[in-house]
Amino acid sequence: MRRRRRDVLLGATAVVVGAGTFPAPAIAQGLKEFKMVTGWPKDLPGPHTGAERLAQSIKALSDGRLRVTVYPDGTLVRAFEVFDAVSTGAADMYHVDEKYFQSKSPALNFFSAAPYGLTTDELCSWIDFGGGRALWDEVDAQFNIKPLMATNTGVQMGGWFTKEVNSPEDFKGLRYRMPELGAEVLRRMGATVVTIPAADIGSALKSGAIDAAEYVGPWTDTWLGLHKAADYYYYPGFHEPGMNATLGINKTLWDGLTATERALIEAAAAAEVTRSLAQYNAENIKWLSVLREDKRIKIRRFNDELIKVFGKLSKEVLADAAAKDPLTRKVYDSYMAFLAGIMDWGELSETGYRNSRRLALS
Repeated sequence: MRRRRRDVLLGATAVVVGAGTFPAPAIAQGLKEFKMVTGWPKDLPGPHTGAERLAQSIKALSDGRLRVTVYPDGTLVRAFEVFDAVSTGAADMYHVDEKYFQSKSPALNFFSAAPYGLTTDELCSWIDFGGGRALWDEVDAQFNIKPLMATNTGVQMGGWFTKEVNSPEDFKGLRYRMPELGAEVLRRMGATVVTIPAADIGSALKSGAIDAAEYVGPWTDTWLGLHKAADYYYYPGFHEPGMNATLGINKTLWDGLTATERALIEAAAAAEVTRSLAQYNAENIKWLSVLREDKRIKIRRFNDELIKVFGKLSKEVLADAAAKDPLTRKVYDSYMAFLAGIMDWGELSETGYRNSRRLALS
């Protein structure tokens, strides 16, 4: 369950920001120092790794003139408070999955991950060359934020379950941890869905507070200890085919940076998208092997019946999200048009090659 918002800063008095003004980054001896708040526990492999590496890249590329201090979940603000912290200027930037803030705008889902939507490379193509960038800037500008792609997980797993699931009926009453649009698909199947931060998933699964949970994939999931709390690991995930974590920067601050500083941060973020995906793939190979060696763990594919139900409901959920406001509808129309085109090309290219490779090497 989403935690109730308290003061934006932990244990501190509320930050009072004057009308039309925002605190500038700390500047000393020609240096600019930024506070990056994140939605990730300290040392979480993947998301936190990416945030720290991005901060280091910005410092290195700027010759030490731009310095970013990373504040994990709970050290400056809590995970579900980072959006407001950056929007108001209480923090300078965030590294988070923006779909957790769909209450601000349902359109945010499409720049993170949408059920049966764009994969990592497809999302990058849409945002950079398919019209997504201008739409994303328009959405986030409403909240005084400049967004950049920053980290990507690649296709995610379907999740950990304490029992087998073989039919849509098995989801009725199932207590499942999953965020936003994917969660709505499960609600329409009769599941009880909760959203809790990464740090709390393992204990909730182990205590029986929830029956199933998804997070990312073998690398991150094992670090969280999810494999110790459930026996069934299902694939493929339908809800997040390539989750993009966003570097969101206070827009007033962003507009005040020099063109060189903005270009530098953009380059560092773009490089981290590539690095993070490469690391996820390499680490997932390693940790999937570890999971396969554990005879207790049963790695199962969602059957065709379930996949068809996920797909039918995903279409309905996406269409319903699009109907909530004109800007989300504009984002949805662009996203779905690009999805249709990239699926056509992908069948010939990526899918065609993978299928032929399997045949050639079998």
